[in-house]
Amino acid sequence: MRRTKVFAGSSNPELSRLIVERLGINEAPVSLKKFSNKETSIEIGASVRDEDVFIVQSGCGSVNDNIMELLILTNACKFASAKRVTAVLPYFPYSKQSKKKSRSAITAKLLANMLTVAGVNHIITMDLHASQMQGFFNRPVDNLYAEPNIAKWIMENEPNYMSGVVVSKNAGGAKRVTSLADRLNVDFALIHSDPQVRFHHSDNGAILQEGEGITLVGDVEGRVVFLLDDMIDGSKSFIKAADHLCKRCKATRVYVVATHGLLSGDSLKELEGCSSIYQVVITNTIALPESKRQNITKLRIIDISGTLAEAIRRTHNGESISFLFNTAL
Repeated sequence: MRRTKVFAGSSNPELSRLIVERLGINEAPVSLKKFSNKETSIEIGASVRDEDVFIVQSGCGSVNDNIMELLILTNACKFASAKRVTAVLPYFPYSKQSKKKSRSAITAKLLANMLTVAGVNHIITMDLHASQMQGFFNRPVDNLYAEPNIAKWIMENEPNYMSGVVVSKNAGGAKRVTSLADRLNVDFALIHSDPQVRFHHSDNGAILQEGEGITLVGDVEGRVVFLLDDMIDGSKSFIKAADHLCKRCKATRVYVVATHGLLSGDSLKELEGCSSIYQVVITNTIALPESKRQNITKLRIIDISGTLAEAIRRTHNGESISFLFNTAL
């Protein structure tokens, strides 16, 4: 890849390293520092004049610091006469704040404006929380999917996947679940939670149910379940859904599957401690600290660096990326 520079932000250095290895190039040198007053300082260590620049920075860890780092690095490249700057955001930060609620801000739209003002010409991201967020930008946005890699992992690691069921823990994930179910050629089901419902209705009559009422629309008895969402942040809703699927609906085992493993606080330990959860499957869009992985046996991480690297290569060469929507790399 001639006249190309790939810069790595500090949010996910391991993913950045895997991407440049697949591209067969070296990371472009950059100095990322903080002054004593915590201001971010960036200095590019190579010429980017008339070059195609890609900046890999995910929305994890110290999110606000990483956003400022991305904005400053983008602006530095533009002032250094870069031909084009593409922001590669495996996980787009503030994606949960993509609609107005009461007097709140549409923060994802604000971030899109900030990236544009900083000088970003193109955005590559993966599994946006809400697909309509692509309309927040007046720059091209390529929203890649982890689904082909997730489907490949399931087919290679679960021998009984053909009799399995893909389940969404809420109605909002229906489209995501049906898409994966179609790819695997299996059934799907939905969980509906209603805080007003206190009874679970079975063939033998009504049974008192503790806590929030949960209804499964579908059949998982004696089958493997893939509990799917775009991200795992807190653990409570996943544990509640997994317990219901295993203990009340008689599923054989439950995989918790998501693209983005935010896993805030002690979420990973809580998922590990849930007897109803067989494995937790995520991708490496977000860097997990080694301290969180200690004594964790259920975690499985899918590498999506191949998809991002190929998107970078195709973008640089002016090729279509639609191939990546259905192909695992």
